[in-house]
Formats: sequence, structure tokens, C-alpha cells
Amino acid sequence: MIGCDCAVCRSTDPRDNRLRSSIYVETPECAFVVDTGTDFRTQALRENIRRVDAVIFTHSHTDHIMGFDDLRRFAAARGYMPVYASPDTMADLRRVFRFAFEAENPFPGYLKPEPHLVTAPFSLGETTITPLPVPHGKTTVNGYLFSRGGRRLVAYLSDCSGVPPEIAELIRGVHALIIDGLRPLPHPTHLSVRQALEIATGINPKATYLTHIAHELAQSAEADLPAGAYIAYDGLKLDFE
Repeated sequence: MIGCDCAVCRSTDPRDNRLRSSIYVETPECAFVVDTGTDFRTQALRENIRRVDAVIFTHSHTDHIMGFDDLRRFAAARGYMPVYASPDTMADLRRVFRFAFEAENPFPGYLKPEPHLVTAPFSLGETTITPLPVPHGKTTVNGYLFSRGGRRLVAYLSDCSGVPPEIAELIRGVHALIIDGLRPLPHPTHLSVRQALEIATGINPKATYLTHIAHELAQSAEADLPAGAYIAYDGLKLDFE
């Protein structure tokens, strides 16, 4: 947090040093990123990411889209970048990044988005991606369920203030639930740690990872979580091979 001297902001545990929430998914067929936040360039350099075949957006809040133009590096060889988003989010992307979406003759190396509206499950390679509409305060955003070979591997709900019963049922028993767990105290647009854990109990995943962490939640608090629940951190890798 800018200008903060709290224990977490001064922590020497590198896991307490967090950038904006995002995930990078690599499969045998392709690789894609979910959200390109303000820190996307820094994250791609840190993790030595060399390939992005598509980008999926959860919603259009600033902390999830403002690294969009740095996709140009990954689109250079192909000449375009497939972009998947809900109709509302795509409309916002078109407005904010009009220079990319409406460029008739972009210079070589400029980003040329190829828009795909997400209104139903779709596939990237052999991965089926199912949108999961959830409330984020007064708005609705998309989480996503990633499945392969009929196995529900990951449910990603980075920003939400609740999980409707029909969505919880759809992801019940998922291997890994990555869910908004902003801080111990309640928040109007995000889940608290307690709320996230209560929802996870109903979904019964094999493992739960709290994400979108604020500076009110130290990595050391993971010791107080129930078995199978963890606090995600930058650079965390999950292997489902």
C-alpha cells in the first residue's frame, strides 16, 4: 500500500509483497492469461513468460485491464490477440483501448485484438472454460471454471462478494478453488476471509486458495486457516499433470 508502514507493508516475507491478481495457464496445446492488470508487464518479466495465445477477462476494473497494451509483445508473431470477455467487459475494453480495437492500419508490432464475446462455455485447446457470473458489489463479473478431460480442475473467482447457489453447485468438488479473500474484516465488494472459507466449505474443493489479498492480511495468517486452505502468493504454481 502506497505510503503505509503497517506490519504487512514492512514485512520481510517476500510473499507479503503482492502485485495485482491474475493467473497464467499453460497447457500442452496453448497458454493464456486471465486479466492483464497494471502489473502485467512486471509479472511477465518476473516469471519469464514467453507465450500468450489468448487473454480472458473477468471484468473491466482498472486493476484487471490496464496492462492490456503489453499483450502486443505476445501478439507480434501472430499479428493479433484473441480476447475473451463478457459483452459488458468487451464494450469497456473497446472504449478504453479504442486505439487498438479501431486501428485500421496499425504499425507492425501494435496490438490488434480479436474479440470473442463470452456468453457460454468455450474452449482453448482441450481446456473447457465455463463462465461463472458472480456479484462484485452491485455489479456482476465473471469467474471461470477450467476443465480438462471431464475433470473440473480450477474455479477462479478473483473478485466477488458472494457466490450464488447455482454457481457453487456447478463447481462443487473442484480440485482447486481460487477465491476472493480480501481481508479479515467485511468489505462491500469483496469476500472476507471468513466468508470465503464458509463458501469453500459448501463447495468442498480439494484445496482452497485465497486471492486478491489486501495489506490487512499477512501471509503468516495461513497458519490459522483450516486444513486444505491456503493464502495464495505471487509466483505460486499449481501443477495438475
